[in-house]
Amino acid sequence: MGRLAGFKYRQIVKRQKEFGFGFDCQAAGSHGIWYNTDTERYTTVPNHPGDMPEGTLKAILNQAGISPNQQCPVRLLQQ
Repeated sequence: MGRLAGFKYRQIVKRQKEFGFGFDCQAAGSHGIWYNTDTERYTTVPNHPGDMPEGTLKAILNQAGISPNQQCPVRLLQQ
């Protein structure tokens, strides 16, 4: 297991909200499209049971423009 393993949908969505993403619309099946008005980036997040595959999570982070090591701006303001 790599460092991006073991994350569930709710954990990923929570992090995306901290980075300024909001739910935009429902896509095909169980996929949701999230949008960040500040960066004008879209990302598609599948809502499947169990852990998100590492490759899928890496693609979500890439679409969102978030580095796996990047700290959330909200958390930085709270420190």
